[in-house]
Amino acid sequence: MRNRLFYQDSYIKSFTSEVVTKGKDKDDNDYIVLEQTAFYPTGGGQPHDIGTIENNKVLNVEEVEGEIRHYLENELDDGISSVHGIIDWERRFDHMQQHAGQHILSAAFEQLFGYKTIGFHLGNETITIDLETEILLESEALRVEELANQIIVENRLIETKWVTEEELINYKLRKETSVKEDIRLVIIPNFDYNGCGGTHPRATGEVQAIKILGWERQKKKVRVEFVCGNRVLKQLNQKNKVLMELTKLLNAPEKDMQQAVIRLIENSKSTQKELEQSREELLHYEARSLARISKNEAGYKIISEVFQNRSIQDLQKLARMILTEDKESIVILVSENENRVQLVCARGTLENISMKKLMGTALSPINGKGGGSDSFAQGGGEALISGKQMLQHLLGIIHSSNGYTSEHS
Repeated sequence: MRNRLFYQDSYIKSFTSEVVTKGKDKDDNDYIVLEQTAFYPTGGGQPHDIGTIENNKVLNVEEVEGEIRHYLENELDDGISSVHGIIDWERRFDHMQQHAGQHILSAAFEQLFGYKTIGFHLGNETITIDLETEILLESEALRVEELANQIIVENRLIETKWVTEEELINYKLRKETSVKEDIRLVIIPNFDYNGCGGTHPRATGEVQAIKILGWERQKKKVRVEFVCGNRVLKQLNQKNKVLMELTKLLNAPEKDMQQAVIRLIENSKSTQKELEQSREELLHYEARSLARISKNEAGYKIISEVFQNRSIQDLQKLARMILTEDKESIVILVSENENRVQLVCARGTLENISMKKLMGTALSPINGKGGGSDSFAQGGGEALISGKQMLQHLLGIIHSSNGYTSEHS
């Protein structure tokens, strides 16, 4: 482990090293391996470091078969044998804060309520841990958060120690280690003892703060989302900005925000209900108007119309309303919707014509799909012909033959 500088000192921000090898992975990506490195590779729930090597961006760092591979934005020149690396310190310290904060929070959950951590993910914005419990009460979360922040305020030392498997008996570990050699413990004395290969600050005070954002049940576990350190301030700034904008938009002070939003939602529901009622009334009026201008063609009373940008639901509802006004008619409604044509075919009391068969024949010219029954069918397809052409096509089928005869006639 001597060539892993991040284990010697997680505060190392730059270093110099000899290049050991250059290679390509299975996906033909170029990488280099160094004699020693301060770049932390992805592992143990912690993302990799980024930064530069010889002013060349480090895009990814992975450990493969015991070697740490540095993936660069551009291939390193063949003549370069010694390199200078610089860690993106803002990202590294953020990961140190989040990882140490996770140790503190997980230990607090276990000490107070016996909830073991069985999963951990350090994301770009927030962190999550999975707890071995199906229920987490708000009162429990508040107590855990309070204890975790108390440990931070006390600024306890965070120690790291390399031990053998035999020496583990001397420590009250929060969970069993996953490795049997080169075991690294991260210790907050008299609070948490845990096997971990991640980077951490020297003391809990550098974590600054921990804030639980929320939690949800997932199968037989609870996933807790939280932030630590500078991310707490970032979250506070984001939420405060949103809240300030809402106070302006709703014209209500912060303390009355909840009631203002409730009123807004209730008003919106009431308005939506009124709009739906008005829409229904307009559809009824439209249905009566169309029924009055129906035409008798080929012995059938046909009510037809071509619309622009009407949903299939609207066409269906309108067709049913028309048949309520005139039960002895055939209704053909077509709508042109951008690059699609949609249509509804319906009949009233007539029994010698199948709307399902009529629809099947009509969909062929537009590569369409649809279905229904002998009395009511709907479908749609590509706008390969206009709505008017589709209507003429349907009327032509009705006039031409009895190929549309109902299966039940």
